[in-house]
Amino acid sequence: MDEGQAIGSGGKWFLAGMKGIFSLPAMILMLSFVGFCAFTAQAGIPVEQVVFMVGAVWALPAKVILVSSILGGANLLTAFIAVTLSSIRLMPMVAALVPEIRTGKTPIWLLLFLSHFVAITAWVFAMERVQAVPREHRITFFAGFGITLVLTNMLLVAVIYRFVAEFPPIIAGCLFFLTPVYFLASIWSSARHPVIYVALAVGLAAGPLCYWLAPEFDILLAGLGGGTLAWLVERSWRISKEARA
Repeated sequence: MDEGQAIGSGGKWFLAGMKGIFSLPAMILMLSFVGFCAFTAQAGIPVEQVVFMVGAVWALPAKVILVSSILGGANLLTAFIAVTLSSIRLMPMVAALVPEIRTGKTPIWLLLFLSHFVAITAWVFAMERVQAVPREHRITFFAGFGITLVLTNMLLVAVIYRFVAEFPPIIAGCLFFLTPVYFLASIWSSARHPVIYVALAVGLAAGPLCYWLAPEFDILLAGLGGGTLAWLVERSWRISKEARA
């Protein structure tokens, strides 16, 4: 394939990624951003700052934490630490996705740049569809989807900001909740190992208990507890299987 053909083929896969904006994960995320936009409008945050926030702090929960920190009067360092801790949960997603889309010639700077677009929606979309894309075009495909998704939501927030200020809080909350529900359903349906079911079940069951015990660290404790218990169960199963063999 000559250089012109390679560029044309790359453009084709970038466009294919862009078309993912019409997928169910992208639509659910956009609805969630409507709820986020209502939240920020009611909090009195200027629209230009909200639009910048959507592009700069990509994961929706991290933005909610940032806005909550602003409303609570937290200083810059505290808000930075809170958002950083929230975003650390995305590292395993990046670690799982990168081997699926990179090639031996993919530059590190490009992977670092595209990692900014890895959040629940982009990860679910890519992991479900990337196997059908030739490996040499997977980076282009993901870039088309990730960049389009971010820019579309920035535009969405800019357009609807003044229309959603009077949304009832219950509606904004329900729209927020769509993304985590879809993520849980996607992980459950696509799981390939029993340990994933154990981790999800324990984490969900432990959430209310951890909130009662330590409301400021409930998600962290439920996640660590669910993951650790799932690992111990899987290890026990593996040892028992090896002993019977």
